[in-house]
Amino acid sequence: MPHLLAPHIVLASGNPGKVREIGQLLAEHAVQVLPQSDFDTPDIEETGLTFVENAILKARNAATHSGLPALADDSGLEVDALNGAPGIYSARYAGEGCTDADNNAKLLDALQDVPEAQRTARFQCLLVYLRHPDDPTPLIVQGTWEGRILTAPSGANGFGYDPLFYVPEYDCSSADLPADTKNRLSHRGQALRLLLAAVTH
Repeated sequence: MPHLLAPHIVLASGNPGKVREIGQLLAEHAVQVLPQSDFDTPDIEETGLTFVENAILKARNAATHSGLPALADDSGLEVDALNGAPGIYSARYAGEGCTDADNNAKLLDALQDVPEAQRTARFQCLLVYLRHPDDPTPLIVQGTWEGRILTAPSGANGFGYDPLFYVPEYDCSSADLPADTKNRLSHRGQALRLLLAAVTH
């Protein structure tokens, strides 16, 4: 059975930034992305030890509660000087219920003595598409965006660690980029393009 992107997909996220970003990228392919909150989907505990495991858990949960094909993204920031942290814990790096600002402050604190050349980092995005909850062959793609961690936040666009993520080719933070530029460069944009390339229309 070939993979086909359904006209309506539930996104296994309640993060409005992710819903907006993925919705924009898929709208041009006549795919409507609905947040899992539209179906009163409870959050599932992310017990996986990898981005892939967590993405599959989230996609299966969203597909089960919505009755729709589900797309889940598990993404995060890997900082080389911190041995890949915050990694799969990126969203809750500063603790449960923390804000983006809390996470950014903790990251800056952890890197305060690290020189610029050693502040290399990357965003990783693992996207999983399930046609139904019991799909035995989920479609899995990965996007990676290389950059560096700034010493202070910059920019008002984006979300998460965007204000601290320096994009060398544009000499600014991810949060300084206009949405269309960020969507072209970002780990999530890369993963979505790979997903679209992998599905048959």
